[in-house]
Amino acid sequence: MHDFRKLQIWTEVVEVAALGYEETRSWPSDERFGLTSQVRAAAVSVGSNMAEGAGRGGEKDMARFLRMALGSLAVVSQLEMAARLGLLQLEPPMMMRIQSLRGRIRRLHNQLLGIDR
Repeated sequence: MHDFRKLQIWTEVVEVAALGYEETRSWPSDERFGLTSQVRAAAVSVGSNMAEGAGRGGEKDMARFLRMALGSLAVVSQLEMAARLGLLQLEPPMMMRIQSLRGRIRRLHNQLLGIDR
């Protein structure tokens, strides 16, 4: 596998993770060990899983870590909860970005496994 930092999708994943950090910076301190840490950890783990998969060297390993990255995109659940608690307003562009990343990661995963979907 080539350098993951050259993958456009990885760059976008890192940008979305940075947005997650920026957004949670203003959340109440009593959420530091709750939603704040969960959102940050999930957002960071998407790119981390992609990087680890690329470092393993094989396409099957990369595909396995891409599945884990997809699971980390469940950060949407924490964002929904934060919105319900009034901690943020879900902006359609951010949610659309996460949805787009989910589809693109899934396509890369399927491509690595030779699945035509």
